[in-house]
Amino acid sequence: MWQKGSEIKRGVRNIKITFCGAARVVTGSCYLLESESATFLVDCGLFQGNKKLKELNYGEFAFNPAAIDFVLLTHAHIDHSGLLAKLYKKGFKGPTYATSGTVDLCGVMLPDSGHIQEMEVERKNRKNIRSGKDLITPIYTAKDGEECIKYFEKVEYNQEFQPAPGIRVKMRDAGHILGSAIIELWLQEDGKETKFVFTGDLGRIDRPIVKDPTLIEEADYLVMESTYGNRFHDGAVDDNEVLLEKAINDTFRCGGNVVIPAFAVDRTQDLLLTLNKMIEEGKISPKSVYVDSPLAIAATEIFCNYPHYFDQETTKFMEDYGTCPFILPNLSFSRTAEESIALNNIKKGTIIISASGMADAGRIKHHLKHNLWREECTVIFVGYQAQGTLGRRLVDGEKKVRIHGEQIMVNADIIMLEGYSAHADQNELINWLNGFKKLPQSIFVSHGEEESSLTLANVIQERFNVKTMVPSLGEAYDLTGVEVLEVVPPVERGIPESVWDLYQEINLELTMLVKESSIEKLRQIREYLKKISA
Repeated sequence: MWQKGSEIKRGVRNIKITFCGAARVVTGSCYLLESESATFLVDCGLFQGNKKLKELNYGEFAFNPAAIDFVLLTHAHIDHSGLLAKLYKKGFKGPTYATSGTVDLCGVMLPDSGHIQEMEVERKNRKNIRSGKDLITPIYTAKDGEECIKYFEKVEYNQEFQPAPGIRVKMRDAGHILGSAIIELWLQEDGKETKFVFTGDLGRIDRPIVKDPTLIEEADYLVMESTYGNRFHDGAVDDNEVLLEKAINDTFRCGGNVVIPAFAVDRTQDLLLTLNKMIEEGKISPKSVYVDSPLAIAATEIFCNYPHYFDQETTKFMEDYGTCPFILPNLSFSRTAEESIALNNIKKGTIIISASGMADAGRIKHHLKHNLWREECTVIFVGYQAQGTLGRRLVDGEKKVRIHGEQIMVNADIIMLEGYSAHADQNELINWLNGFKKLPQSIFVSHGEEESSLTLANVIQERFNVKTMVPSLGEAYDLTGVEVLEVVPPVERGIPESVWDLYQEINLELTMLVKESSIEKLRQIREYLKKISA
């Protein structure tokens, strides 16, 4: 449940932005913009990670869904699109604008997300019945996810459109996943136009499949992601392919399986392309490769329909072999539950790619349960692992984990290949920002864990001398003067209202210090505040 802050008066050139998600956390991307022309969202994503974050998905929105005029969606990943079905369920009836690739991917991802929520709620309710607790309902169902797609409207890259009077929008290729977009947005009020840029998730240079991120020349305000804002990817993609090849061959020599938790969209297709090249070059010889995720299978089929989104290297590979680059020898799709269960009987020589990529839901948990305890097996993570997820605990070195109520020893090799990340690291983010011919007057750093966002903001301020802010969850800004209007943090159950009032007062004062003090000093004060409030 969110506390709703006071409204600001509508007036000439009065533009307000509220950070309803992805503020000092990676997930839940959602930005509310209010102007004379319209009230709209950029993204409406699901919170993922620890229990506290996931609970935010069940509360009310920080705004009235029925009052939203439209949504601009950067890409299909669930942490950006995953609450759209709930938004429509709660009264939103306007259009959601996204690229064609994003709309098609959401057409399979949102129903799948609803199905996962239904299954999770069913499992939890069985426990609640046994313990006499109240039953819970899913955030939305598979049917809700399917129904909302009829409101989506496709736009193409670089095509200007007007979602409301006085508002112009262009989607630019973000180079992150198929259909991902940087949003260029122009708001016209009182005869003056203000330009906003939302990076969404920025991709990397020279990644397979998709093209490089588009360089933007100017903006008045920039909302920039910071997933890897305090980190640097180890090695190039080629280096990670060498490590992947070695891990696969070593595992097969030991008589085990390779299990790869992978995001169904982009990461699975990236892996399939990489494995296809390795097989063609004779570097690996798996007996079989399985994609065990109905969503990943559907997404792969969609990827095959968008060759015009591919980069030159992927296009050439497709032309050389005359087929979709994600369909490789000995590849099998496990579509049914029975086919998935049958994989538990395969003990060696197999690569199993399954979702979810953070190993916190889906069929991958069954494969980990049957392979983690085997020292001859290897589990390879190829993407970001959020705090609180099973994947993060395994990468951090836990030797025993609970899966489906059972304690499982971690004897398998655990390998993390960060070079496969679809997110730009700190150097790549700064290099992208270097592409501006006219720097923004203000930059908001979001979509990153707190340390990552604060670190990137500090680097930007020192490098570019641009006013840079790291909003907290629920903070709203008057963009006329870039002033903090309100702080509306999520309500914590059991915390007295008076304590939250004090928190809001202190947090507001700390945020205002950004004008006079450094991001690093602000971070230190916030850390101290956390300690004394614990």
